[in-house]
Amino acid sequence: MRILGLSCDYHDSAAALVVDGAVVAAAEEERFSRVKHDSGLPLQAAASVLAIGGVDADDVDVVILHEKPLAVFSRVLSVRQRRGPKALGAFRREMPTLLGRNLMISYRVDSMLRDLGARKPPRLRYGEHHLSHAAAAFLPSPFPNAAILTIDGVGEWATATVGHGVQHRVELLEEQLYPNSLGLLYSLITEWCGFEANDGEYKLMGLAPFGEPAYADALREIVELGDDGSIQIDPSAVQWWGDSPDRLSALSDLFGGPPRVPGSPITRRDQDLARSAQEFVEDAVLAMARHARFLTGSEHLCLAGGVALNCVANGRLLEEGPFEHLWVQPAAGDAGSAVGAALWYWHSECGNPRDRIDPVAPDSAADGMRGAQLGPSFDPAAVAAWLSAEGLDHVRIGAEDERCRVVAERLADGQVVGWFQGRMEFGPRALGQRSILADPRSPTIQQDLNLRVKGRESFRPFAPAVLWERATDWFDLTQPSPYMLRTCRVATDRLVPVDHEPEDPAERVRVPRSEIPACTHVDGTARVQTVHRETTPLFHTLLSAFEDVSGCPVLLNTSFNRAGEPIVCTPDDALVSARAAGLDLLVVEDCLIDGEVLR
Repeated sequence: MRILGLSCDYHDSAAALVVDGAVVAAAEEERFSRVKHDSGLPLQAAASVLAIGGVDADDVDVVILHEKPLAVFSRVLSVRQRRGPKALGAFRREMPTLLGRNLMISYRVDSMLRDLGARKPPRLRYGEHHLSHAAAAFLPSPFPNAAILTIDGVGEWATATVGHGVQHRVELLEEQLYPNSLGLLYSLITEWCGFEANDGEYKLMGLAPFGEPAYADALREIVELGDDGSIQIDPSAVQWWGDSPDRLSALSDLFGGPPRVPGSPITRRDQDLARSAQEFVEDAVLAMARHARFLTGSEHLCLAGGVALNCVANGRLLEEGPFEHLWVQPAAGDAGSAVGAALWYWHSECGNPRDRIDPVAPDSAADGMRGAQLGPSFDPAAVAAWLSAEGLDHVRIGAEDERCRVVAERLADGQVVGWFQGRMEFGPRALGQRSILADPRSPTIQQDLNLRVKGRESFRPFAPAVLWERATDWFDLTQPSPYMLRTCRVATDRLVPVDHEPEDPAERVRVPRSEIPACTHVDGTARVQTVHRETTPLFHTLLSAFEDVSGCPVLLNTSFNRAGEPIVCTPDDALVSARAAGLDLLVVEDCLIDGEVLR
């Protein structure tokens, strides 16, 4: 059975192909359209996953959407109705979009499939938003049973759920309903600090360690946190549905003034507000986790939804929470729900059993997401022919060991490398397939990458990729982190003393704090990716070669893109991005292109 899962119409549209219960391919539309967080129907992503699976559009048995558009439409209508005449302006602006989008979804999907070559209308089904998240969290996980938490902005009505997965069944036990939303609250503070909602939440998370929780009491004045992790938001202070400039005026007094103007200097208020919001989210997630353990009795926990991308909360959850093991869907946001909806249909609606996977062992990274390597790949010979046609000098090194040795030597010499290999990752993290790499031992590379290469805020941290065999020598972690979705402390014996702590964030990030200063945040933590020979063999070989050259089994790994752009998908995308970033070396499959050639 061939099932095409789709998510669309809010942000991070994606398509996924599941064949007889196996995730064959998945990709976000933004990678093809080059529009970050593209929300449209995932036409190009669907074409890609069908091509990867060798499936014609007419051979798709079921198309399933990740949520119920009519239920979303009814929520919007209900909220507007509650506001009465005050909502008339917003109602007039939104209705054309909602009518043409939500109420026409069947026609739009049919048209999309016909554009892909189908001659008959698809068999279209609908999942539920948080059930799709829950299925994406549990069904590809390595656990035969697990508690499930899904936390995001809002689906149809739910904003968070506690669920239980047993073999091939997923059940939602409790839910939090709109307008009480932890995800929307975090997005609100993200906007208040001058970043863009649904895009800048990771910036808020990165800013938090610079501040103190000075606004914790202010947050508690508008949001009540229950022992079970549920929240109650004061509707008079926080009105998600309004559009009047003064609708959030009550928050200005609580938050020490109006929102920061995007692009203006970051103040102490912004740092403290970020820290306060981050700690509130962590406390809420921990409380939900304890409640989930009580409800399910499981030793394992699976996470999905946009809040599951908060790697700091995930790290604290694994350290302080009640669960032995944690697994987070690598595409935890709405994109991953395309996978979840398709798997849910196969297992729950069709009743097909799930291959039993024993509880994950501390040294295993096995799961059903194939290392998130689910996107398209490109033939090395075709890449070489394309480079020649473009008149770009390049060197081909077919032997992987030799190629990795050459690249490792360039990295150890301080060069910044664009690394484009194999199948594109699914989800927001670059995991060694579409990455920019550098030597983490450099005390200046963090600033150089942020300001020159990536073109982003100077305070932003970078992630280390480390050989799993060496991980405990460098970081305080005992379980795999193959998807870069949790933080942990850098090992104590790798830290260096800090004599002076500057106040200015731009100065603080320049202070070396460990033997790998480019990947150590100001609080001594890092968002670690453990690299495993079984799941990412070529990247493992490169890290091993770098260790042979430098004595360090760690590389700085950041996504291959510039600020405001999606991660690169094609060799042409990589060439454009490498030129804009001024990379020293671009490696596309077995072709090496020097920076002088790029310029």
